[in-house]
Amino acid sequence: MRIGQLYMISKHSCEQSGGGEGVEVVRNESNVHPQHGPGQLTEKRIYLCSKLPSWVKAFVPRIFYVTETAWNFYPYTITEYSVSFLPKFSIRIETRFENNNGDNDNVFGDTATPAESVSFLDILSDPIPEKNYREAEDLSQWLSNKTGRGPLEKGWRDGHKPIMCSYKRVECSFEVYGFQTRTEEFIHRNIRDILLVGHRQAVAWIDEWHGLSLEEVREYELAMQEQTNSKVKSSKNNTGPPTASRPTFSRSISVTDERTLKKMGVTTADMSDPAASSVAHSPIRLHSTPE
Repeated sequence: MRIGQLYMISKHSCEQSGGGEGVEVVRNESNVHPQHGPGQLTEKRIYLCSKLPSWVKAFVPRIFYVTETAWNFYPYTITEYSVSFLPKFSIRIETRFENNNGDNDNVFGDTATPAESVSFLDILSDPIPEKNYREAEDLSQWLSNKTGRGPLEKGWRDGHKPIMCSYKRVECSFEVYGFQTRTEEFIHRNIRDILLVGHRQAVAWIDEWHGLSLEEVREYELAMQEQTNSKVKSSKNNTGPPTASRPTFSRSISVTDERTLKKMGVTTADMSDPAASSVAHSPIRLHSTPE
């Protein structure tokens, strides 16, 4: 599953990149954590403005990115998300993989999560957004030629072998008055969808990654990162905001007051003496086109 996760994340990121948005890998290097020991550190920039709901776009710049920093000490990983202009926004996800069907009530070994805060995600039957559905990734129809596994059937979690559970502890915070609850609910809902789609793909793509060594999947990861970065950067360069021509419009106003006309820089005939002209004064209409 370690191989499958690395493969799925790389391929999925490449598929989701384009049009000036997607995942840009900033660094991917070996790292030694003071507590968890040697592992892999990755830093990514995720551009996703067009995928946000309108109420979120109201307080974010037109172009921005989320920074993802991840430490992979498989079977344990830590992933953190931050946004530079939102210091009170944070997401932290701890992950632990275990060879069971999700029956460990205290997988992280500290304080057990209250039962009402635990969600069991089923990659077979739980609904995913319609835009993410692909028949080839439908595990009720999936069959692996390499392993002979599949399709999954109702109750598969109780009897399928081998089986592994990906435990996630998700903490998110957005301390902005008026948006906190709505934003945190939006984050949890989207993380749920991302996890479902990603883990479905990891299983459905098994014939593509099964049998690869760690070195081979790392080579694939680097190749896909170059392709993904190229897609994001070229799209951003090609689809940058065009230089808009200044608008041309006309306006008209009616003015009879000489003082106002003089303030506007308009020279008029002497209007102080009504007898100076036998022609009745009509309102003066000015037309202008702004620069």
